[in-house]
Amino acid sequence: MLRLHYAPRTISVAVAITLEEIGTPYEAVRVDFATAEQAQEDYRRINPKGRVPALETPDGILTETGALLEYVAPTLIPADPYAAAKMRELMCYLNGTMHPHHAHGLRGERWADQESSFADMKQKVPERMADCCTYLEEQLPALPFPIGQMQVLSDPYLYVVLTWLKGDGVDIEDHPVLAQFQHQMNTQASVQAVYEKGML
Repeated sequence: MLRLHYAPRTISVAVAITLEEIGTPYEAVRVDFATAEQAQEDYRRINPKGRVPALETPDGILTETGALLEYVAPTLIPADPYAAAKMRELMCYLNGTMHPHHAHGLRGERWADQESSFADMKQKVPERMADCCTYLEEQLPALPFPIGQMQVLSDPYLYVVLTWLKGDGVDIEDHPVLAQFQHQMNTQASVQAVYEKGML
């Protein structure tokens, strides 16, 4: 059985949503960020990066959310090469741009040493996350695949990122396309399952 190492409300939950969606049995192993379990030796043996997710498979351990999603659910990759590339483009944007903006408000020590710098980065988060939402609002309607129906891997990825907006000082209702996507995803049984398990 697959073993998913995750932390609640992190991007690792996108993998759990996907596993629930395709009906693949898995064991969810919570990593306690409050006690910095991710930095301890036992977990570092699983993922030397000290991050989540990590997925134990019969063939070995995988890390990085995008890689895990493609491993567990290749059927949720569009068959058309252009559509598949657009899906990956969206996930790369979420991973490389939006996620770091969010993290600047929580983990400033990754980028700076001075406490004053942490406060400055945190203050910038609402603006940067809102800018990302404006970009997504313009881009999502033009994607060559349906969104919000759990037919592509980018759906659970985007959904989890959007759950961070309230804490980042952004009102999703100011972005109607994103709000509609979130409302639609809320009805998915796979999303409801991770809430019931206390993952989100």
